[in-house]
Amino acid sequence: MGKRRVVSGMRPTGKTHLGHIHGILENWRDLQDEYDCFYFAADWHALTSEYKNTSIIKESLTEMFIDWLSVGLDPQRSTLFVQSWVKEHAELHLLLSMITPLGWLERNPTYKEQQQELLEKEVGTYGFLGYPVLQAADILMYKGNYVPVGRDQLPHLEITREIARRFHYLYREVFPLPEALLTEVPVLLGTDGRKMSKSYNNAIYISDTEDVLATKIGQMITDPQRGYKKDPGDPGVCSVFSYHRIYTEPDVIREIDMECRRAGIGCTECKKILVKRVKEHLAPIQEKRNYYLTHLEEVEEIIHEGTEQVRVVAQDTMSEVKEAMEI
Repeated sequence: MGKRRVVSGMRPTGKTHLGHIHGILENWRDLQDEYDCFYFAADWHALTSEYKNTSIIKESLTEMFIDWLSVGLDPQRSTLFVQSWVKEHAELHLLLSMITPLGWLERNPTYKEQQQELLEKEVGTYGFLGYPVLQAADILMYKGNYVPVGRDQLPHLEITREIARRFHYLYREVFPLPEALLTEVPVLLGTDGRKMSKSYNNAIYISDTEDVLATKIGQMITDPQRGYKKDPGDPGVCSVFSYHRIYTEPDVIREIDMECRRAGIGCTECKKILVKRVKEHLAPIQEKRNYYLTHLEEVEEIIHEGTEQVRVVAQDTMSEVKEAMEI
């Protein structure tokens, strides 16, 4: 029996930031040794919110793959591809949409939440409502056994499982029911203390230079009760300290915690330590990134080869689907 398959994707809607590294990419990288991994650029999903600004999708596509390779995704151990280059995704999405009850989509707990988050995007569209069906097609197309998700994304995966069950009830069994690979996503807030997001203009990017990094970290919100260096602080409510938990070695973390609580270290000094640690973490990633930026033909070849490999799988799946539906 071969390796179990993992399927996951990311929308190309701008630069890759630190939240992507620790929330998604490092986990994808670690799964490569144990699973048969299919990772794709979800450019059609990006259209659900960026249909007015489609240029950002094309601009982000190659750079996003460069960032994936720089973090450690290995085309010898993972298959990397572009969703829209495999037209079978659209075909399976259409067929699954015919059997998906409207109520399932309207009750999706993240549907209204995302509508509120994206008020400026005008996302009251058929495509935005139906994106869970496209997501189901993405996963079921490759008969994914597992999907790496955080707990907040479990409802999305359950819709995929329900659509697969309904297909099996109406026709016959074709797909495995994908299971969640729950991932513990580190708390990594943006520079303003909110969720790190390109739309909030509070993100720290993989591509940021040391000067930009120092400026952004220097602007980060710390303990709001600590107005002066002489005031004791509470690391538990400080965004900067949450970064130290990821980037700084344990003995230094304990020292910073102790010194902050007794006002032995100021926020400026604490931020300078963090700049150094983040720079050290990003250095090998940025070195690989610079390599791929000057070897774009190699990146394009990786993407095209991955897409050709998955197209064969997608065509086989669609043959099974059509045979089961007798169409």
